[in-house]
Amino acid sequence: MFDGLKGGPRPPGWRGDVGFIFMLGALMAITPSAVDMYLPALPTIGRAFNATQDQVQLSLSGFFLAFAFGQLAWGPIGDRYGRRGPTLMGIALFAVGSIGCSFARDPIELALWRVVQALGAAAGVVLARAMVRDVFDRDRSASVMSLMMLVMGAAPMLAPILGSQVLKLFDWRAIFVVLAALGLVAGLPLLRQPETLSENNRRSAGFASVMGAYARLLRDPRYLGYVIGGAGIFGAMFAYISGTPFVYIELFGVAPDTYGLLFALNVVGMMGSNFLNSRLVLGMGSDAALRIGLLASVVCGAVLLAIAATGAFGLAGIVAGLAIMLACMGLIGSNAMAGALADHPQIAGAASALAGFTQFVLGAISGLMVAVLADGTAVPMCATMFAMALLGYGAHALLVGKRPAVA
Repeated sequence: MFDGLKGGPRPPGWRGDVGFIFMLGALMAITPSAVDMYLPALPTIGRAFNATQDQVQLSLSGFFLAFAFGQLAWGPIGDRYGRRGPTLMGIALFAVGSIGCSFARDPIELALWRVVQALGAAAGVVLARAMVRDVFDRDRSASVMSLMMLVMGAAPMLAPILGSQVLKLFDWRAIFVVLAALGLVAGLPLLRQPETLSENNRRSAGFASVMGAYARLLRDPRYLGYVIGGAGIFGAMFAYISGTPFVYIELFGVAPDTYGLLFALNVVGMMGSNFLNSRLVLGMGSDAALRIGLLASVVCGAVLLAIAATGAFGLAGIVAGLAIMLACMGLIGSNAMAGALADHPQIAGAASALAGFTQFVLGAISGLMVAVLADGTAVPMCATMFAMALLGYGAHALLVGKRPAVA
């Protein structure tokens, strides 16, 4: 049995922390790949289906909602049956959904297959975070999650570029075939890694047990403060994901392949801040770094909204403002998740699932807000991002504060 402390014993067959981190980062990269690779094709898909912007974006919002609810199921399953088997099942489901998307005949059918795709992708993300909690203590978990985000960061940086290149050479449907292949490749290293959750630490997956675990989490103000605090910046990111294809391509006339490069620029900022955070948390602690990130996101969101409302600096102003604000995610996401999981090691899968559910519910809401408020400018996207940053900052300040740990 291994105790999960930094430097403590690891499971039999352990292949090293570096390989473990890279594997989990790749598993988590499945989801941003599924979201970002087809973004340059959204206008093309709309024309192919003779569909409006909001009809096409059903496939995006549907993915977010299905991913959110999928995590609620995979978390308790992982607490009962271990992390490895359920993750492999999720990868297989993701591949099936991806192939289904490639055969879609209308926006509704595409959205339905995206739901299947998202349900499979949810397993990798929620159980990867739980595996980190199985193995490392809190501050080390925050550092490791930041390093995982560095690995995962290659996906949102490269996926739009790859998607735009596939779009230039083939039909948009080929993007989903590529996604199926990438998902299967990402799952291969998991076949050689040992299980991180020992038999002694597994819990019943019965309905009453699952509901009891979620009820316990919902009664914990500290947990909710960390979860909503982290979910705010994710909501802002999804507003960006939902809005930029139309802001960049339709409003500013950016070519699809250039869009991929602009998207990659923002990801570089997020990767840099995650690397910085992986070092900061071992010195100042994850809570201090989280507070800095939350405050910075509010300030950056306000500046970004002012740029959009005034039109200052044109496209360059929007690109720069987005890059700076999204860089705040590196100081928020991993630290908030580590804080949320720290007090509940016995139900880490459920805690990770509920946190991820909250993130993607806010993501779906923010994406719908951008679509509904669309007025041909960048203001709806930027206003939504600012509102989400305020929500995260306020929830953390109100619910965490000086409250002691509950476990």
